[in-house]
Amino acid sequence: MREFTRRGVLGLGSAVVAGVVGCQSFPGHGDLGRTVPGLPGPKLIGDGSTADTGPQPNQPTSPVRLQPGEVPPQFVVFSWDGAGEVGNGLFPRFLKVARDHRASMTFFLSGLYLLPETKRHLYRPPKNRVGASDIGYLRDENIRGTLRYIREAWLDGHEIATHFNGHFCSGSGSVANWTSADWHEEIRQSVSFVANWRTNTGFTGVDPLPFDYRRELIGGRTPCLLGQEALLPTAVELGWRYDASSPGGLQTWPVKKAGVWDFPLQGLPFPGHSFEVLSMDYNILANQSKNTTRGVPANYPAWRTQAIGAYVGGFRRAYETNRAPLFIGNHFEEWNGGIYMDAVEEAIKIMGNHKDVRLSSFRQFADWLDAQDPQVLSKLRSLAPGQSPTGGWNTYLKAS
Repeated sequence: MREFTRRGVLGLGSAVVAGVVGCQSFPGHGDLGRTVPGLPGPKLIGDGSTADTGPQPNQPTSPVRLQPGEVPPQFVVFSWDGAGEVGNGLFPRFLKVARDHRASMTFFLSGLYLLPETKRHLYRPPKNRVGASDIGYLRDENIRGTLRYIREAWLDGHEIATHFNGHFCSGSGSVANWTSADWHEEIRQSVSFVANWRTNTGFTGVDPLPFDYRRELIGGRTPCLLGQEALLPTAVELGWRYDASSPGGLQTWPVKKAGVWDFPLQGLPFPGHSFEVLSMDYNILANQSKNTTRGVPANYPAWRTQAIGAYVGGFRRAYETNRAPLFIGNHFEEWNGGIYMDAVEEAIKIMGNHKDVRLSSFRQFADWLDAQDPQVLSKLRSLAPGQSPTGGWNTYLKAS
């Protein structure tokens, strides 16, 4: 995949540069702490923070290879950085949106969102002081909410991945300066905070998370899209299957880096501009209100329309040509009056109504890629953004 160099694409927290910035289902959500006649109860793990409840429910059928001449499905992956419930109702809102449109998503959980601030001394971030974090610790009621919706998300079929912990994006302690050993330690702690929330919080009467996080975790997204090069050796060592931390990519079919699928955020056509914008809510905001999360309210309707246009424009460019996957990153934030959340919901509605569209998680997409003929994937990668297959799909993939 070619490097995206058009005016630069930056991640969350970076400055704006020339306008571009970068099976058997387990019982219902409230039943994890109980046994059901005729069914085995959950197998608690460790202190009971997590449990082995069997195969994840609400998953697609096992992927199969594309047949000669078959049109590839259009994959769209909506993902959420942090994935904490902060009391604004956005987490449950989008769980409902996903159910309404039969969508699976990826939730990049920040491990600190399950650690009370009174226990911040347990976090020892690489190259930073003990307990330090550039994101806030959650209140107890918000930790409870996060546990509830992470549990609900997994049972609905969504993927729980990681956004690591302290979200350090600047200074000497930035994740950009971390070594592979630093990433290994950060991941160890992130897994520990998820796997031991019961001990750390002291909560009682709260069901365990219905999965073994050590097995569940196969990918992540770094803070501000920084530090991927040093992360990848650790990802390989841990058996991760993908990473979503690239600082920017094109709408082309993905490749592997160091044996790990590279799923970058992508440049999308930006209505009203000659440049492209990175496929993340914050990057659209950074272009519209110059990093200010409360711009002029009179601009909100036009900005909302522009954000929808970017998402849907990128979707149509892929859907009507090379069928490259579309990756869209989000945060549970009400920036600029919540217009980006409205834009994402509208985009999901529009995309989900098209034929051959799969609203999937990164895990599900990696499963599909791994099932394909490598020669077919190679031919798909040769198509540039907006490039249709020569002679149509029946001709283009028939020879493969």
